Amino acid sequence: MRTIIDTIGGLYELARLAVISRFNFTGAYWRWRLETAFGRGYPESRWELVKAVLEYGRWVHRMRRGG
Repeated sequence: MRTIIDTIGGLYELARLAVISRFNFTGAYWRWRLETAFGRGYPESRWELVKAVLEYGRWVHRMRRGG
C-alpha cells in the first residue's frame, strides 16, 4: 500500500515540478537535473528511464513529507 501512495505522491511531485519550471524542460534546471541524474549515461531503455524518473518522484514525495 505504501508503494502505491508513494507512487501517487511522486507523480504529484513530478507534475508540481513541471508547473514550477513552467514546462521548460530544456531550461537550466532540467539540464542540471539530467546531468546529475544521468551523468554517466542515460538508461539503455525508455522503460528504465521512466522507472528512474518515477523513483525520483517517489523520493521527492518522501522527503517533502518528512521521510
